[in-house]
Amino acid sequence: MGCLVRRRAFLFGVGTVWACLAAGAALAADPIRIGSFLSVTGPASFLGEPEKKALELYVERANRDGGVLGRRIELVIYDDGGAGEKAATFAKRLADSDKVDVLIGGTTTGTTMAAVPMAERAKVPLISLAAGIPIVDPVKPWVFKVPHTDRMAAEKVILDMKKRGIAKIALISEDAGFGKSGHDQTVAVARENGIEIVADEVYSAKDPDVTAQLTKIKNSPGIQAVFNFGAGQGPAIVTRNYRQLGIAVPLYQSHGVASKEYIRLAGDAAEGVRLPAAGLVVATQLPATDPQKPVVTAFRAEYEKAFKSEVSTFAGHSYDALQIVLAAINRAGGTDKAKLRDEIEKTSGYVGTAGMVSMSPTDHMGLSPSAFHMVEVRKGDWVLLD
Repeated sequence: MGCLVRRRAFLFGVGTVWACLAAGAALAADPIRIGSFLSVTGPASFLGEPEKKALELYVERANRDGGVLGRRIELVIYDDGGAGEKAATFAKRLADSDKVDVLIGGTTTGTTMAAVPMAERAKVPLISLAAGIPIVDPVKPWVFKVPHTDRMAAEKVILDMKKRGIAKIALISEDAGFGKSGHDQTVAVARENGIEIVADEVYSAKDPDVTAQLTKIKNSPGIQAVFNFGAGQGPAIVTRNYRQLGIAVPLYQSHGVASKEYIRLAGDAAEGVRLPAAGLVVATQLPATDPQKPVVTAFRAEYEKAFKSEVSTFAGHSYDALQIVLAAINRAGGTDKAKLRDEIEKTSGYVGTAGMVSMSPTDHMGLSPSAFHMVEVRKGDWVLLD
């Protein structure tokens, strides 16, 4: 409008018109740059691929609607394949060469933690899509995350076990960032709740078979349930081997498998498996009074229409990260990194696919345990238990 008014003043001089044109050109040439490093291929691909799809979909929509503050969004994504060293390299490239304003990634705890030191040194806001509690505990000034923590998952599972009268369990976990952190949190939570861990086994994300570890668990006396902490393809292998060995006690997984892809990979072996998950995977089963319901049902419908595939929790993570970033840019009035960091930290009352988010200087995630639901696999689908 200002330029239109000045355009009418053109009769008094052409300089103002050229100033308006120059300002418009500068605006068009100065996009908001969002950088992302995701595990689109590799063992964690069924987490990273939907994350990439959701980011691209909603950046395209934002640009179609005029961008943010009149500026177009430029999205730069690198595939780290689940490797920490690649994640660190790409994060550095995004900050130093691509000159991004903010980082979204990584897909896994391991890839995120590999990039954290660079984000802190470069003072670039980083919002992780991974769950490990070390990402935000202790709080790091420039690092945030959107999924529930592994500690929250352990607490939800242990509480469900106690309700079922389970007192002795076996723990099996992946020997990488998410699995290691989840293992340690589960040990602590189990101890606090009087649950005895009778057997404790580990596996690698690249292991094609975990029968040896599960055989040890099967032969351990007194076990009433088994809890696996891992993400990507590993938990599906654990599930198949578990059924092949005929282990009869309940099997629990973490929120690291809250995707229909896990059910597809595990097949009939997934029947009866329980895990904590965000409301997104049971969107239609949430009560009408749940403030998340309109958000998750709309996101689910939009994602599935765009990609002709079922939505996953992980697509929701990148959606939430993007929405938090765009709202923070709006509040900051631009992409000054310090101001943007401050506004991300001030995120309050955001209702996303993971739950209601209210961050603070002492909480760079902002989710409460109530954002988690216990679900069970029945007839190839998720069923809400609470």
